[in-house]
Amino acid sequence: MKKKTTVDMTVGSPLRHMVKFTLPLLLGNLFQQLYNMVDSVVVGNYVGPDALAAVGACGSMNFLFVSLSTGLATGIGILVSQFFGAGDEKRVRKAIANAVYVLFGVAMCVSILGVLFCPQLLALLQTPESVIGNSVIYMRTACAGMIFVTTYNGMAALLRALGDSRTPLYFLIMSSVINVVLDLVFVLRFGLGVFGVAIATIIAQAFSAIACIIYAYKKISYFRLRREHMKPDRGMIVTSFRLGVPIALQNSMIAVSCMALQGVVNTFGETVMAAYTIIGRIEQIVQQPYSSLAMALTTYSGQNIGAGNTERVKKGFRQATLMALIFSLCLIPIAYLLGEQIIGIFVKDAEVIRIGTTALRINSLCYFALGMIYVPRGVLNGCGDSTFALINGIVEVVCRISFSQILTAIPVLGFWGIWLTTGATWVTTALICVARYMKGKWKVLPKQHS
Repeated sequence: MKKKTTVDMTVGSPLRHMVKFTLPLLLGNLFQQLYNMVDSVVVGNYVGPDALAAVGACGSMNFLFVSLSTGLATGIGILVSQFFGAGDEKRVRKAIANAVYVLFGVAMCVSILGVLFCPQLLALLQTPESVIGNSVIYMRTACAGMIFVTTYNGMAALLRALGDSRTPLYFLIMSSVINVVLDLVFVLRFGLGVFGVAIATIIAQAFSAIACIIYAYKKISYFRLRREHMKPDRGMIVTSFRLGVPIALQNSMIAVSCMALQGVVNTFGETVMAAYTIIGRIEQIVQQPYSSLAMALTTYSGQNIGAGNTERVKKGFRQATLMALIFSLCLIPIAYLLGEQIIGIFVKDAEVIRIGTTALRINSLCYFALGMIYVPRGVLNGCGDSTFALINGIVEVVCRISFSQILTAIPVLGFWGIWLTTGATWVTTALICVARYMKGKWKVLPKQHS
């Protein structure tokens, strides 16, 4: 029997389940954005701009490593949600046990490779000589603690797969507060600089990982594993990689496409670069509700496809689409009526505000398309069609690179082609995502390993 610490999404109102599941995820994502800003302020103000640059130089590599653990954790979560929806307690426990082998193995490989080859990897990223020393210190320390990041991501994915999106939020908030406090203590009190910042992050992540494990063991019976559950299951391990790796690669490819677009932006000078940066910050916030809804849909769809209820999956898709539409329509008047004031929060330069305001209005017309990338993606991932995630990533790379080259080369458009590229990429990718969902392959995917 499913305990009250878990949520069975195969019964009850789909809309109510998704709203209750999405809100904690949204709060967690927004809190993470705020924490990242505060962390940067601490480093920039109390360690120095060179230290901030050194930490920033590790950003893309760190994103790649974290994407790998997040993708694999998502794959494991899909397995668990499907077994949970099917009411198969034995396979839920086996999937949780085998998650240990997958995540621990990946974390160890990343840690060893990161520590050993960190200088070479940073050199490939053309890290300036002036900051590479601090970058190596930060990255090696962060890689050494990758086991804690991977453990938290894995535990959070497992808890969400069982319908609990609140507990990971609580531990994320506590971890973030601990991180900021330790940043100040290690930097101001002990003068540890970049190393202190990295150690603070590791300790905070270790807290969240260990706290999740203790909570899960005490409160959720599925995590009280016996000897028979701990035997490595090759099929489950392979399936976890099959489901998780495409998602990890998708995130990495999207990051690469954004870097390519940034290269085009840089050719138009500092004013356009500033406007593009501001719009990017705003879009990070705008995307959080869509992203959170997609994560909710992954669990919801996983449980219901596990229970063999495809009609309920369709109902969830329709209601999630309506939620995305309503949210998107609400943002358009905000962009048109308050766009200038919103951009003005970030900068006082009149030309940057002018460009940024128009760019925000252009993008706002395509927010629903952005939402319709996330909604089908969440359903498809939950149903086990995560291979499409890789296709999805390739589409975004091709669109951003090709559209940016074509549109910005049209004289009448010029730099406005940058934001038209973003909108065109969203629309094209959304159409392909919806087409994949409508094709219905997700209904007839082979059952997961038994």
